[in-house]
Amino acid sequence: MTELLVVIVTGLLVIAGATLVGPRLGIAAPLVLVAIGVAASFLPVFEAAHIEPEWILEGVLPPLLYSSAVSMPAMNFRREFGAISGLSVVLVVSSALVLGVFFATVVPDLGFAWGVALGAIISPTDAVATSIIKQTSVSRRVVAMLDGESLLNDATALVLLRTAIVATAASFEFWGAVGTFAYSVIVALVVGWLVGRLNLMIRRRVTDSTVNTVISFAVPFAASVPAGLLGGSGLVAAVVAGLVTGIRAPRDLSAQNRLSDSQNWRTVELVLEGAVFLTMGLQIKAIVTNVQNDHAGIGSALLVSAGALVLTVLVRAGYVAPLLAFLSARARQRERMQDRLQGMQQRMSTPEGKQETYDEVNLRRRKVSEADLDRFAVRLTRLVADTEYFLREPLGWREGTAVVWAGMRGAVTVAAAQTLPEDTPQRSVLVIIAFTVALMSLLVQGGTIGPLLRRITPRIDQQTLNQQAETERTNIFSLLRASAESIPEPPPHDGHPTTADFEASKTHRLAVLSAQRTALLDARDNGTFDAEVLAGALANLDADQIAIEMRGKLTV
Repeated sequence: MTELLVVIVTGLLVIAGATLVGPRLGIAAPLVLVAIGVAASFLPVFEAAHIEPEWILEGVLPPLLYSSAVSMPAMNFRREFGAISGLSVVLVVSSALVLGVFFATVVPDLGFAWGVALGAIISPTDAVATSIIKQTSVSRRVVAMLDGESLLNDATALVLLRTAIVATAASFEFWGAVGTFAYSVIVALVVGWLVGRLNLMIRRRVTDSTVNTVISFAVPFAASVPAGLLGGSGLVAAVVAGLVTGIRAPRDLSAQNRLSDSQNWRTVELVLEGAVFLTMGLQIKAIVTNVQNDHAGIGSALLVSAGALVLTVLVRAGYVAPLLAFLSARARQRERMQDRLQGMQQRMSTPEGKQETYDEVNLRRRKVSEADLDRFAVRLTRLVADTEYFLREPLGWREGTAVVWAGMRGAVTVAAAQTLPEDTPQRSVLVIIAFTVALMSLLVQGGTIGPLLRRITPRIDQQTLNQQAETERTNIFSLLRASAESIPEPPPHDGHPTTADFEASKTHRLAVLSAQRTALLDARDNGTFDAEVLAGALANLDADQIAIEMRGKLTV
């Protein structure tokens, strides 16, 4: 027991130290942790260490994906959903099939089905590994794509892995596999949405921020476990629960509860991500020993791993290039429509203009209600905001290079490989191939992504950026001022202020903050402002509300 406690405490200190020291050395903290884990694997205390892959897939990934989904800007996820879904489903399946052919060719007596199984293990980018990209100067659209991809592609890969294993039996049917995949996703969507809504309904009534945060720690498992028992994807369920929570939490939860959530979940993310990379390194000796015991030889496995990594990059580049070309063409099409859309939006400011504008696009000429006109106005506002966003953040060869080279593999690949059945042909070789691909990916791609982006990124016109940010802030201040003016002032007090006067002033100020928050959240849903600037404004409102509430408690 004492040895276990020492290992845990040492691990926490190592994670904290790597997080602080890594950036100062110009090395991403995950790479430092992998290196420390590899070195530690040769110590006698870790000779018998065995990491159950289910601990990673079912114990670590759900909270990490949930936390990432909660913090991801909802409007960016919506805007990039087409690219995200393609990267997380189409690219994963395509990569697995291409790699399946490669492995069946170069690994003797493996077979196509087992090759696809290994390809499914290697195909997805790792949600934890992509944390490296956030420390670089990459475009925010690229970050949104990679974040969204890493939230969903693990589930695609794991479902495909199960399907490929079933395909080794004679009873495999293609359409049955497609139906299983669709069922897995639908169940996960339903369970995740229900858990996300139930989570908010319960936590809305819990005023203690500590208890509220403890409940939030259970949410990803409350989504992933039932979904898995029903045959769905637990990871997708955790992601959906996180998205629902992230979108609705600013409206349903108090500022104090959300602040507590944010601080505690950042700590959880740091510990879990660090533990994932440490365990990656710790497993190297055991995996190599298994291959040597099977007399399979390490050299050929390393060559196959290098070929597989090159192939994954090439397949990814072959998919990303036409994807970005399509997205750029769509942006140019929207640019041609921009003047017309803005004109329609201006006419929507009057009741007559609403009806006239709607009639332009109402081909069926059906009667519409005021609610229909309001929904049309919201859709038009979003369309204008999305068009401005796509034109402000264009996708060129630099962004494409970042998307391709940032597609790193990580600990999920290693954990998934170890879930292969014991009777898998040359199982130890397949595991070492998966581990080596993940390790090479982290070292080669993760170690060079920063210098690469600094080299290809054009010089930033800081003055233009400052002007854009200032314009955004000015527009937000105007929105906040208009929202505040919509709340009537309390009656002035006579003489010295009383406790009742203080309470009235406090109530008024909280009502103003509530109105301002609602206005900002409506703007967030419509995509009117930059996500980061908007997040900063919302954080300021939360800080003001917490300060007012604390002053009230101190006064009492």
